[in-house]
Amino acid sequence: MAQRLLLRRFLAAAASRKPAQSRWAPLAFSAARTPPCGPGGHTGTPSPARTLHATGVLATTFNIQDGSDFQDRVVNSETPVVVDFHAQWCGPCKILGPRLEKMVAKQQGKVVMAKVDIDDHTDLALEYEVSAVPTVLAIKNGDVVDKFVGIKDEEQLEAFLKKLIG
Repeated sequence: MAQRLLLRRFLAAAASRKPAQSRWAPLAFSAARTPPCGPGGHTGTPSPARTLHATGVLATTFNIQDGSDFQDRVVNSETPVVVDFHAQWCGPCKILGPRLEKMVAKQQGKVVMAKVDIDDHTDLALEYEVSAVPTVLAIKNGDVVDKFVGIKDEEQLEAFLKKLIG
């Protein structure tokens, strides 16, 4: 009986812990403490951290952290913003996201892209009447000027972006 009670307390404590803030934190932590394998097994010294290089796609795309971040980086932006409302579990979002990032990067800074995970930011999804994902909004000078739901091919995305920029 005491073991069951102890197990319940342990599981409750583990379930109530806050998840890591960064989605890459668990990966970075495990990579930092995992020693490299050698011919004789594990060695005692960990390998040095790798340097990551950013590409042009990352310069024009950012993840929204909270409501005030959305206000600052999207609503108050002088540059037109494409807002991608998506979810981790959404298959079509995984197809549209990279395609849209590529098309935004081709615009060479004339437009930027904000990514909003609806599971993390349900308040923003409700405020902008997102009823399905992926939903993409075109915001210019703080106003929604265009919107689409679902997957689009590159030609349709290009036309969507040209309308926003022009």
